[in-house]
Amino acid sequence: MISRLISLTVLWSAAFAAIAEPTAVERKLANGLKVLVQEDHRSPVMVSQVWYKVGSSYEPGGITGISHMLEHMMFKGTDKHPAGQFSKIIAENGGDENAFTGQDYTAYFQTMAADKLEVSLELEADRMRNLHLLPEELKKELEVVTEERRMRTEDNPQGKMQEHFNAMAYSSSPYKHPVIGWPADIAAYTVEDLQAWYQRWYAPNNATLVVVGDVKTDDVFKLAEKYFGPLKPSDIKPLKPQTEIEQLGLRRMTVKVPAKLPSILMGYKVPVLKTAQNEWEAYALEVLAGVLDGGSSARLSSGLVRGKQIAVSAGAGYGLTSRLSDLFELEATPAEGKTLADMEKALKEEVVKLQKTLISPDELQRIKAQVLAGKVYERDSNFYQAMQLGILETVGLGWQKADEYVNKINQVTAAQVQEVAKKYLIADRLNIAYLEPLPINSTVNNAATKKGGV
Repeated sequence: MISRLISLTVLWSAAFAAIAEPTAVERKLANGLKVLVQEDHRSPVMVSQVWYKVGSSYEPGGITGISHMLEHMMFKGTDKHPAGQFSKIIAENGGDENAFTGQDYTAYFQTMAADKLEVSLELEADRMRNLHLLPEELKKELEVVTEERRMRTEDNPQGKMQEHFNAMAYSSSPYKHPVIGWPADIAAYTVEDLQAWYQRWYAPNNATLVVVGDVKTDDVFKLAEKYFGPLKPSDIKPLKPQTEIEQLGLRRMTVKVPAKLPSILMGYKVPVLKTAQNEWEAYALEVLAGVLDGGSSARLSSGLVRGKQIAVSAGAGYGLTSRLSDLFELEATPAEGKTLADMEKALKEEVVKLQKTLISPDELQRIKAQVLAGKVYERDSNFYQAMQLGILETVGLGWQKADEYVNKINQVTAAQVQEVAKKYLIADRLNIAYLEPLPINSTVNNAATKKGGV
């Protein structure tokens, strides 16, 4: 959340100008590829993103992380563009490119001068169906992914706690698996595994092309038809239901790893836009997260960090656009002299306040301003405009949801915020993890640093 308070009058006008009016144009090719174009002529650049409806939540046990592994392998070349050429061509044309994998999607993107769009689309279309998956290249990337996991999880106390926390919090939801995969699964990938995953999911009828920037909509559609139109679709069967079973009581764990500071992570099972019985509940939870962690004046920061001074840091998080039901999370690091039990008590007290007392009209309006301002600022970036469209479309909500956000947030009432707090932030839906620091072995760490070198 942003920390600066913005005039409501300025915010509302900016929000409606940037978000509320229709912004994208859609066309679907005969092979099933959906193309979304949003013109933005403020600068002579464009962002091109290809989104695939596949991520870690699609993966069965034994091959967890394979979507992320395939993301790495997508840069390993085709007949037309050998390994290394993709990135080289983009760079020679003055562009940047990368990719990312999440629980519900895998996306590839390029940022380039607007007149280089054709370069981007030609390359992406080629590797959508013509990728080379070679054993020697897989061997190289296995080392890269193993190192990535070491840095992000194994040697990262917060990352390690989050991974163990998710594995405890979820029973049957695939969100229990890390996006990068479990170590044993990563070590056992074969080219055949990757080829089967690629053939199943990497097809025009399982993808969305999003282009945002200084482009003409009709020109983009013509280029999309030229390069993606000839690609054959796949026979993609719907996923089996992956509903999380009902949680029947509080779950708690302690993670002991080398770390400098202790911390606590709390997560309540909550619905998202796609799973809520009443859509307004997701928007009310979004506002609720803002009440707790909507900048320096929000309750966790003003009450626990600066006010009572029992926390070094404290925050809340919720994402309403997941494909499956998710968690409403609270996290904090206790101040010196305070325990994790003290921190847990203080966080729960903040929840109880929300359940017992309506937030004031002034606080509600301030939080709405900050929640919406965050979205407005995102719209200043071509990348985040495209990302918003891509996520909504890929998780099955439809990109049009982007145009509803302002009105839906504005409609949230104090009573609705209180209602979702009472309904969902309860003990039977709660999961708690303590991170208890073990001593950091400075001798081992220093040796490892010297060996690696920079």
